[in-house]
Amino acid sequence: MDIALDKVSEIILRLRAVEAKEGATDPDSGSNPIDDGAADVLVGGTDDATEQEIRSAVVGLNEDERSNLMALLYIGRGDLEAAEWGEAVRYAKEREAAGDSVVRELLGTPDAAALLEEGLDGLGIAMETPEA
Repeated sequence: MDIALDKVSEIILRLRAVEAKEGATDPDSGSNPIDDGAADVLVGGTDDATEQEIRSAVVGLNEDERSNLMALLYIGRGDLEAAEWGEAVRYAKEREAAGDSVVRELLGTPDAAALLEEGLDGLGIAMETPEA
């Protein structure tokens, strides 16, 4: 695998944060966050800082790292088997060359974090958990 495990782990953690967000929970509250039990922090949106962190992390990857990240997603999703790692990486490179956005695919795939973890698991790699 040509991407550092800590980079994959960080993206997985950021994706989990985005996946935990919901639509508007109290759209007409008009009151302060404390009175609302801070429910509005669960609202997703296009100005979400966590989504921007994912975008920045992916943009900071080189071509091989982006391809490896997507190959993990494809393996985790069951599109290809772990034994087909080379094919998964080639497929990811072809998709990106054809104009598919890695960020858009990650953010647009339901449960992308879990699928990346399944891809790691399929390769026999345990995800690193951050220190407390």
